[in-house]
This record gives sequence, C-alpha cells and structure tokens, in this order.
Amino acid sequence: MKKLIFENLEELSSIEGKQLPIGEWYTVTQQMINDFANATLDKQWIHIDENKAAKYSPTGTTIAHGFMSVSMLSELISKQFEVKSIKMGLNYGLNKVRFPNPVPVNSELRLISSLKQLENFKKGKKLTFDCTIEIKGQEKPACVAEFIFVLFE
Repeated sequence: MKKLIFENLEELSSIEGKQLPIGEWYTVTQQMINDFANATLDKQWIHIDENKAAKYSPTGTTIAHGFMSVSMLSELISKQFEVKSIKMGLNYGLNKVRFPNPVPVNSELRLISSLKQLENFKKGKKLTFDCTIEIKGQEKPACVAEFIFVLFE
C-alpha cells in the first residue's frame, strides 16, 4: 500500500468519493484483546478466557471485541493518507456501525475505505469515510461503519 500524501485540505478534496489505498494486513493477538478488555473493563469470557472459549464458543477460540475494530479506525486511516498542513485531528463520531462477523484471535484484518464526503467545519474540514474492516479468508467483514473525523489546518 502506498500512502497518499497531500499538502493541504484543498488538495485532499481531490479524492472525495474515491477509495483510499487498501490497508496492510495486521494480526489481532490475544494480548491486544486482553489489553482492550482491561482498558474498557469488558472482560466477558468470550474475549479473555481461552480455555472456556475453546470449549463453549461457536468459533472455538476467543474473539476480539467489536468495538476494538472501531477503535482502530483512526490509526488505520492514518496509514492510508496524510495531509501535511494539518495541526490537529479529532474523532467526531460514527454512523451505521455494524459487526457482521466475529474476529477470532490471530485473525488478520485490513481496512478498505473511501472518502465519502468533505464538509467545511470551522477552521478545517469534516471528513466522512465509508469503512470496511475485512477478515482474511472470510466473506463477511468484521466491521462496516461510516467514520467521521475533523482535520484542522
């Protein structure tokens, strides 16, 4: 994947409605899942108890939290493009979030996204992305969402 580089937000507007470079695969480890469980206090057995999950889970193993996928969108998108003039970026929100498929531990994921819309926002732009987090070897994705954040120059 080649990261797109833009000088400023005006230049970024040239990709409105277009797909960004497809993200690199990354592996979801048990340590990542455990760290997320500790950070969010969501310690349901399906996420952290490997023995119980092996015995009772439909996947036969632990699975990542759905919100773990969503929480990674900022970082994953930042690997797809950069705007050199940006002073600050903020998460603004999410629309239409769905988790169609569980993410078993050691799955490989990647982001496919497009810049759906750019809107003026104070001294910056509000960007809405259509995002799909794919699971390698699976037909259904882990997460589908519209992700919104604001960039300030």
